[in-house]
Amino acid sequence: MENSSEPLQPHCLVLSYPTQGHMNPTLQFCKRLLHKGVKVTLVTAKSMSKTLHGSSSCTSIALEAISDGFDDGGIGAAGSPEAYIERFWKVGPETLSELVKRLISSGPPPTCIVYDSFLPWALDVARNFGLVAAAFFTMSCAVNSVFYHCQKGWLEVPVKKQVLLPGVPPLEPQDMPSLVCDVGTYPAFTGMLVNQFSNLDKVDWVLCNTVYELDPEVADWFMKILPFRTIGPTVPSTYLDSRLEQDKEYGFSIFEPDHDTTMRWLSTKPKGSVVYVSFGSMAELKTDQMHELAMGLKRSNCYFLWVVRSSEAEKLPQGFANCTETSQKGLIVTWCPQLEVLAHGALGLFVTHCGWNSTLEALSLGVPMLAIPQWTDQATNAKYIMDVWKMGLRPLVDEERGVVTSEEIEHCLRKVMEEETRKKMKENAGKWRKITKDAVGEGGSSDRNIEEFVAKLGART
Repeated sequence: MENSSEPLQPHCLVLSYPTQGHMNPTLQFCKRLLHKGVKVTLVTAKSMSKTLHGSSSCTSIALEAISDGFDDGGIGAAGSPEAYIERFWKVGPETLSELVKRLISSGPPPTCIVYDSFLPWALDVARNFGLVAAAFFTMSCAVNSVFYHCQKGWLEVPVKKQVLLPGVPPLEPQDMPSLVCDVGTYPAFTGMLVNQFSNLDKVDWVLCNTVYELDPEVADWFMKILPFRTIGPTVPSTYLDSRLEQDKEYGFSIFEPDHDTTMRWLSTKPKGSVVYVSFGSMAELKTDQMHELAMGLKRSNCYFLWVVRSSEAEKLPQGFANCTETSQKGLIVTWCPQLEVLAHGALGLFVTHCGWNSTLEALSLGVPMLAIPQWTDQATNAKYIMDVWKMGLRPLVDEERGVVTSEEIEHCLRKVMEEETRKKMKENAGKWRKITKDAVGEGGSSDRNIEEFVAKLGART
């Protein structure tokens, strides 16, 4: 190959952790690499690939699957997160190695493994085959900093008091990722999040799905100690720079969206009048919280579009979904095309759990948020939404009951939908929208970092 006058095209294997919240940003990054002339093979667990609806909107991206040890059911078949992680960590490296061997023999051989940071064992596989290794982080700089400090032993857990980290605003316990405050709740997940950083001293690249300008001080701090680059937001190009043709959707979903009903309903509503409520693909609300949210929406008298997954529907107040008042003001669907909803002119506010993907989408589309975080990184994202980016509110939690009350939800909805508060938040949201758009546009901070990554890959082939 060395004697060929044509340089070998770089070939990235991009390994995703098998959940929708990780598949979507990973797939979008694949599309960016492809646009820059890299051959891409997206890899996930067989258990995940079997549940996906639709297909990649980019047919040039090959899809391969490895085993997590539970091919017919994934984590749900494992019985516990501990059992799943233990088995996946044993079977995953073996089946990923088999895939690399097969691709080397059938060609074109991979030159790099970009792996989800949740799966640090992929670095060893890359090293065994002499491949470039890049860790791909799907959380924000601030959240990554918290877990990095935990892994280094620089942050005492469980966190009980205010924490000061380089470049991060002061974080109270309620602003911290839940897993470092309540370490006994999900010990397997806590271990996984901390262990993302266990072997980064051996990695060639650390790629983070964020925008440098959203958190520059923390990004600078990371760049001093790691080969760290920001490459986000990994949102379909149609909503950002439009350089990737027909890139309007992520391409994969584990739920079927109710597209036509949703968009028809939105089209009948006045500009900026609709409150959109969604807690993502994984968060499970307490029944008490579902009741308070339903009553808060009802009392606010706002139009609302509420995504209630079928597994959560029984938690709604009896008769709420079908009553006349709800049908006059609201629409409840099991899933919807979130990006199209956020981009719609009728939308006024996003009530969100503050998962990082949803947060980046709202930032990219300039939509103010009402932050009701549930667990893991969401509380830290909520802190930034309210106090750093100033494009949302975080309702107070009733400490006794552990829920946000209907009165508090109604109060915040009215406040954000009123003219003065709304005007300031819309201004800030518009500012961040431009920043995120510019980052992936030609010559923007993320675009330059992806160019650098691709150029270095090309130099290695």
